[in-house]
Amino acid sequence: MSKKNRPNNNVQTQMTVSQKLWLKLGLILVLVVFFGGIIYPKIPAAIPGSNWFNKFSPKLGLDLQGGAHLVFEADISSLPAGEETSAVEGVKDVIERRVNTFGVAEPLIQTNKVGDKYRVIVELAGVFDVNEAIKQIGETPLLEFKTQNLSIGELPKITEEQKKEIEEYNITAKVRAQEIIAKLNQGENFIELAREFSDDPGSKDVGGDLGFVSKDQFVPEFEKAIFEDLAVNEITASPVESEFGFHIIEKIEERGLGNDQEVHSRHILIAKRNQADYADFQDQWSNTALSGKHLERAQLVFNQNTGSPEVSLKFNDEGKDLFAKITKENLHKPVAIFLDGEPISVPTVQSEITDGEAVITGDFTISEAKLLAQRLNAGALPVPITLVQQQNVGATLGVESVEKSLMAGLIGILAVVLFMIVYYRLIGLMAVIALVSYGVIVFGLFELIPVTLTLAGLAGFVLSLGIAVDANILIFERVKEELKEDQPLDKSIEIGFRRAWSAIRDSNISSLITTVILFWFGSSVIKGFALTLGIGILVSMFTAITVTKTLLLLIAKPKLAKIAWLFGCHK
Repeated sequence: MSKKNRPNNNVQTQMTVSQKLWLKLGLILVLVVFFGGIIYPKIPAAIPGSNWFNKFSPKLGLDLQGGAHLVFEADISSLPAGEETSAVEGVKDVIERRVNTFGVAEPLIQTNKVGDKYRVIVELAGVFDVNEAIKQIGETPLLEFKTQNLSIGELPKITEEQKKEIEEYNITAKVRAQEIIAKLNQGENFIELAREFSDDPGSKDVGGDLGFVSKDQFVPEFEKAIFEDLAVNEITASPVESEFGFHIIEKIEERGLGNDQEVHSRHILIAKRNQADYADFQDQWSNTALSGKHLERAQLVFNQNTGSPEVSLKFNDEGKDLFAKITKENLHKPVAIFLDGEPISVPTVQSEITDGEAVITGDFTISEAKLLAQRLNAGALPVPITLVQQQNVGATLGVESVEKSLMAGLIGILAVVLFMIVYYRLIGLMAVIALVSYGVIVFGLFELIPVTLTLAGLAGFVLSLGIAVDANILIFERVKEELKEDQPLDKSIEIGFRRAWSAIRDSNISSLITTVILFWFGSSVIKGFALTLGIGILVSMFTAITVTKTLLLLIAKPKLAKIAWLFGCHK
């Protein structure tokens, strides 16, 4: 093959590299536009004189927005020894739930111990009329036990379309039950199928096991199946339908005779839908006489057989009798536990409980079970709280702080931009463009997460901006060194980035470790600083290595490379 007809591999490779760079630039622009849309989400109508700017509305903390700083003291005098901390944490959780109903963004709620006194500190940013908030926060938590209201007279009216939905859903449920029976006939394990498919929250985690029961404890259809129809080790050939749904039942063993006969069984429930499902959740429940004043304690325990976390309840003498009555009348039905009018647990009654002690089982993690116990104790233990300090932070202070902070940040950014362009010329201009993308992405993340900005948080952002500039300076100095050695511009950029990367990586990782420690152990103010600094560092690594490098390689043209002045070099 002659030299004239030989393909130009260098040109082909260069075109491929160029295409990759333009593709990368396009992806960067998409990312910047996406985050730009987050911080500038509303485009107003084109009205003459309209203000087209200041669309970004970050969530501001108490020091910037103003609001209320409240300190409550918990009365723990009547608590048993050793339960003070848990009870106060439970009260804190209740206050968080109550504050969330005010729509307050990122409320700060903390507990601390001063001597032998426990205090709860509440900061409500943007709330200035706090009388109602103080009233609601200061109320003793209300714990209620409610039973499901299935009274036909109180069921909601439903449309013909909803009736059709119920019929279709129940047909599908029956088919699902039949499919599970087919799986059992093929030799699949009953316990595993119960854990996977059963809609009975009280038994599914133990493979549908219902233990030994005597007569008159189940609905008639279920009772007939286990006491009359099934033999030991037999499984129902077809689903047993009851008011709750379709049951697949296995009779495991039996003991006793006559009135003393007991049966051990397990089941898989495929629940049906009914008219009550169209009622508001609150309307589905009726109050009982049992309340938080009857609950002596709730605590995290572990199942002796499976080791799974559970929550144990112990009632006083009056509560024991009430709870026995409720469990007897609601066998295999749910009993909801409400705290401040909101359900926190809806366990199903598995058997009549007469000794005043019960266990709530479920697919809990340890933290979930611990939180439930805290909430129950918050509504059960007499822990009234009293407002001991109130401080109103005026909005004027917040506005003034924001304006001064923004002015300081603007002056700093302009100084950095001026320095980068004057000292590094063209590559400095590319760094400025990268810093603009850095700012858009960071503030977009602040809005998306969201991050509540305080003065300390703004300081963290400004510091991260300096770190972003520092990374660019390290890279540019390395590039200039290579250019002085008469390396081609594109190669100088590649080598400069590669040699600067280790220093950028190590310094940023050490800074990130510091931010994690500050966030983990610091107070709320320090956490705000650490969070914004950490986000800024991560984004700065992306913009320095990806955005700046892409822009520099796109301008790495042979003609430009001959003009050393454009790159801050003097050969």
